[in-house]
Amino acid sequence: MTVLLLGTGMQGKAALHDLCLRGGFAKVIAADRDVEGLRRHVSEKGYGERVACEPVDADDPRSIARLMAMRPAVAVDLLPSRCSPAVGAAALEAGVHLVNTVYVLPGMRALAERVAAAGLTFLPEFGMDPGIDLVLLGRAAGLLDEVETIDSYGAGVPEPGADGNPLRYKVTWTFAGVLRAYMRGGRLVRDGRIAEVPPREMFSPENIHEVEIPGLGRFEAYANGDALPYAEMLGIDPARLRRLGRYSFRWPGHCAFWKKLVDLHLLDDEPLAVGGVTVNKREFLAAAIEPWIRLGGNERDVAVIRVEAEGVQGGKRKRVVLQVVDYRDLESGFTAMNRSVGYTAAIGARMIADGRLKRRGLLSPLRDVPYGEFRAELERRGILVSEEITALE
Repeated sequence: MTVLLLGTGMQGKAALHDLCLRGGFAKVIAADRDVEGLRRHVSEKGYGERVACEPVDADDPRSIARLMAMRPAVAVDLLPSRCSPAVGAAALEAGVHLVNTVYVLPGMRALAERVAAAGLTFLPEFGMDPGIDLVLLGRAAGLLDEVETIDSYGAGVPEPGADGNPLRYKVTWTFAGVLRAYMRGGRLVRDGRIAEVPPREMFSPENIHEVEIPGLGRFEAYANGDALPYAEMLGIDPARLRRLGRYSFRWPGHCAFWKKLVDLHLLDDEPLAVGGVTVNKREFLAAAIEPWIRLGGNERDVAVIRVEAEGVQGGKRKRVVLQVVDYRDLESGFTAMNRSVGYTAAIGARMIADGRLKRRGLLSPLRDVPYGEFRAELERRGILVSEEITALE
């Protein structure tokens, strides 16, 4: 059985490692724009002839279609998110099952009926966040007869002791992507009412709260995008919830720093002329800062995924907390972000290929991935899930 891996960047290398070493696939077709660099990596890791290295141009549908025409059983798409609809269309045309780690874009959603009719399984949003968080949310809601509140958190930060810079933050993926997310704003439910968090107010004190993570310490939490689809996926009217939010974590002080830069318009996505050269403000800021906040070779990052839900179970009010805390593996070099995204995508491919995910169409990790089996797969890779249920007065 053959699997196609599109994109072997930071998360893709972790996915490749998992696909090669944990069985299930006789052959891996790994594709990247830098095919020579990919070949060197495969040789250094000793993956052998079971990995075939191919070039791919993420922005050329013909390049993607050529790889899909090799008829793998399933494809793992770790190309830039903008490419997901084109990858989905190519997989549909070739009759190939598909996994990706990004939000469902309109172009991908438009394929849903055709995917189901073709008898294919597409599993999007199956990385860390989105991904692990959605499976945990499905589990948390399933432990309650009636859900009243949902708070979902995700973070990738340096562990204590590795956070020694003014931001208390280090890069484990693209910093340009981080800054784009810092201007995304959010939508949530507060006191039973839908509330908007404008992009320029994400880091305002009234939109920040703190959360204590045992063994790590206190984090700041700020809104991370639109939380209302969570209610929709659970079949819950948001108006029936007292609270609903989707948040990211950072170490204390981070939000106050970025609030100042937002107020100075340094995160604006607009051109600025300097000395006869035009640059994009936000892209310049990302490029200027990133070299100084890279994670060191012997430093660890920590990935945190936490879902809290309150409601009624068996006539009594209960609180459910599910959580993952994972650290960089210094032996392999894979960061917690690499592991939680790349390994999860590889698990999804394996679950489709071996028949554990039988449903066809455009799936959701929240509804369609069996929690017990997924948790066991994570724990085989040293990514542990804790689960706590407490009574509320």
